Amino acid sequence: MTMYAALLRGINVGGNKKLPMAELRTLMTGLGHDSVRTHLQSGQAVFASGHGDPDSLAAELSKAIEERFGFSVDVLVRDHAYLRAVAEDCPFPAAELAGRQLHVTYLSEQVAPERYADIDPAAHLPEEFRLGDRALYLYAPDGLGRSGLAEALSRPRIHRGLIATTRNWNTVVKLVELTAAGE
Repeated sequence: MTMYAALLRGINVGGNKKLPMAELRTLMTGLGHDSVRTHLQSGQAVFASGHGDPDSLAAELSKAIEERFGFSVDVLVRDHAYLRAVAEDCPFPAAELAGRQLHVTYLSEQVAPERYADIDPAAHLPEEFRLGDRALYLYAPDGLGRSGLAEALSRPRIHRGLIATTRNWNTVVKLVELTAAGE
């Protein structure tokens, strides 16, 4: 059995795509997953599975959510080793920052730096971003809600063709902890 985190994009935000976490846990257990737990109300679930790979597990969960709840949700599934590597490879001094200052956008595939060529890094200082393994790290000292760089990075054309979902550093660390069981 491998421990995974499912990252659901855009649920329970602003009253849209309401997906109660208890019902998500029941749905995932019904798909044959074990040790299903959810974290917060914003779309994180941790589970153990002995079948499938991250992409097939994400597709299976996305399809089951649409069938059960009647709306489409983008889902990324990542295993503990990947989540741990993302946390360990952070290019910013995470231990010195508040969780609201540092974010990771998990991406469905690796992207080339050229995708972000239209964004002028100097125009957004002291905010910064760096690319990692299917991840984008964002340092926003005043938080995501006040970040001009976050706004520039969230333009639809930037991540066209990708699933992209962002978590603050506290959630990044918590997902590593929650998926560590049995590793």
